[in-house]
Amino acid sequence: MNWMTSGMTAVMVASVLILGGCATDLTSSVHPDKVVYHINDSTNAMAALRNVGNHLDVNPQAQIVVVTHALGVDFLMDGARDKNGNPYNVTVEALVERGVTFDVCEITLKSRKLERKQFIAESRFVPSGVAEIGKLQARGGFAYIKP
Repeated sequence: MNWMTSGMTAVMVASVLILGGCATDLTSSVHPDKVVYHINDSTNAMAALRNVGNHLDVNPQAQIVVVTHALGVDFLMDGARDKNGNPYNVTVEALVERGVTFDVCEITLKSRKLERKQFIAESRFVPSGVAEIGKLQARGGFAYIKP
């Protein structure tokens, strides 16, 4: 009996160590998401920016790219404010500090006769917003979210 009790104790200790190690790995290693947020209308930009912030709150390592085109570029223009008069740049700057990038479609700039200098410094420019979304999804493994 003594040998059997010792053997059972050893198996139980090994099981606890193995399972404990698995539990630790599952809770301590959050994999970063790779997500592209698509904004083509600035009327919902503040809600989209809140979504991005919430996403980072639960997964701070998430790699997030916000791609804008058409009327969605307006919130990234210098001096842009939401319907309540709040400046967008404050929220954008805070998200950039957390690793988010903001892409602006150059096709939109051409079609709307806009210039890069009209946009806040945190803006990056890409040849085509929709092509950038496609590239991020197909080649970069990014999930797509349209708030």
